[in-house]
Amino acid sequence: MDSAGQDINLNSPNKGLLSDSMTDVPVDTAVAAQAPAVEGLTDAEAEELRAELAKVEEEVVTLRQVLAAKERHCGELKRRLGLSALEGLKQNLSRGWHDVQVSSAYVRTSEKLGEWNEKVTQSDLYKKTQETLSQAGQKTSAALSTVGSAISRKLGDMRNSATFKSFEDRVGTIKSKVVSGRENGSDNLPSPTGSGDRPMPDHTPF
Repeated sequence: MDSAGQDINLNSPNKGLLSDSMTDVPVDTAVAAQAPAVEGLTDAEAEELRAELAKVEEEVVTLRQVLAAKERHCGELKRRLGLSALEGLKQNLSRGWHDVQVSSAYVRTSEKLGEWNEKVTQSDLYKKTQETLSQAGQKTSAALSTVGSAISRKLGDMRNSATFKSFEDRVGTIKSKVVSGRENGSDNLPSPTGSGDRPMPDHTPF
């Protein structure tokens, strides 16, 4: 049997040693390290993609280094301006909320909620409920207006009554006599009936 086709025995004491027939075979380490080409790609295309991947990975590393340097510089500027960590947290939260609002998931959710709201407001149940509440509000306003008008009318009737006018006349008389007594230098309050000997009745009829 050809030695090139023999299986390698890992338990053999000669493992790790190459036979004489294999020592003279040149080995390309770069080719050996490369993964096999993806099915459907030529060797040239695979090689081009590997080169592009290596270039992109190198750019990613460079960008990470630049970002770290920028963050350090930003922190130094904030420190010199006296900006506290709380201010930075507020800015980060505000920026994060803005990113959420412009995200596709948030936009889709807002659109979905808008569609649901439109469906609810256009439903017959919602319209009936709104009409019922509107009618109840109108009836309540009408009832309050009626009560207010009745109270105003009652107060007007009381003011126009003879009892109320008599009471107003008595109050006016007392006021004028008090003012006249003060002007004359007297502290004695005159009787509302015009006689100082006869006291006012305790109960004024209404």
